[in-house]
Amino acid sequence: MPTPIRAAVLGTGHGHSLGKARVLRDSADWELVGVCEPNPEARARRRADPNWSWVEWKTAAELLEDPTIRMIAAEGEVWELLEEGEQIIRAGKHLHLDKPAGTDLPRFRRLLDEARRSSLLLQMGYMFRYNGGFDLLRRLIAEGWLGDIHAYHCSMNSDIGAASRRNLAFHPGGMMLELPCHVLDILVLLAGRPERVTPFLRHDGPHDDTLADNTLAVIEFARGRAIVECSALEVNAFPRRSFQVMGSHGTFVLQPLEPPVVRLALREPRGEFQAGWQDVEVPNHPRYVRDLEEFAACIRGEREFPYTAEHDYTVQETVLRACGVLS
Repeated sequence: MPTPIRAAVLGTGHGHSLGKARVLRDSADWELVGVCEPNPEARARRRADPNWSWVEWKTAAELLEDPTIRMIAAEGEVWELLEEGEQIIRAGKHLHLDKPAGTDLPRFRRLLDEARRSSLLLQMGYMFRYNGGFDLLRRLIAEGWLGDIHAYHCSMNSDIGAASRRNLAFHPGGMMLELPCHVLDILVLLAGRPERVTPFLRHDGPHDDTLADNTLAVIEFARGRAIVECSALEVNAFPRRSFQVMGSHGTFVLQPLEPPVVRLALREPRGEFQAGWQDVEVPNHPRYVRDLEEFAACIRGEREFPYTAEHDYTVQETVLRACGVLS
């Protein structure tokens, strides 16, 4: 086995932070040196939380100035991510930046450019890139078995309590900023940069806050369109989260997204698949494991990094267009 890569986590406010830290701790690819939460109040809450009891807490300086640490994951609140990422790249570390890439598109562009100039890798935290259902979808499209794609439908609803709602209301995009970035990443991978994005951002919940809690975006590509919905109001929403693709030769339905369950309809037999509707078994990979495995291999030079800065920039631009802050 290769020597584990020394890594750390900066920030703990992100919803993925604990899971990401656990994967780094448990992986043979990585040696988790420590975790830093710069905010004193947030750090006190984490220290009192038994889920974080195993963590070795460090200061930001201890992580950023340690020359043996080669990768740091930025896992703060969304509005903290770009600042954390800038600190990590300036310190000469490879960066895992959780999603979405903040809210300032020019600032994200500068971060991408600085990482490239410094010959450092920047991996975005879009976990569906490593989901077994989306693996199959990308294969079906690459083989041409779905034919010409004319429509996508994506649902990323949730049921958000009052405390979390207040935390998400900092941005006018609300729920459209928080969750659909995952499926927008896949849509850009499959269909490229949208020609037009039309957002619908509503507040329909019985809550005295400003959160856009019932949101939808209609996305138009050179060929085909997509509908992406995200509500904070759906009871037990996870089983209904879905990604559907309609083509001239077939239809693909991934529902739920986690664990992935696939239904596939084909006009005629293709490969190992029959004509008509069928259930297709796909692997259920744990969150964050495959992406961090791949990142470690790329840092060691064993694989070529598969996602370009231009792709990540286009995804973030599309997210902000869907949030109504860019045209």
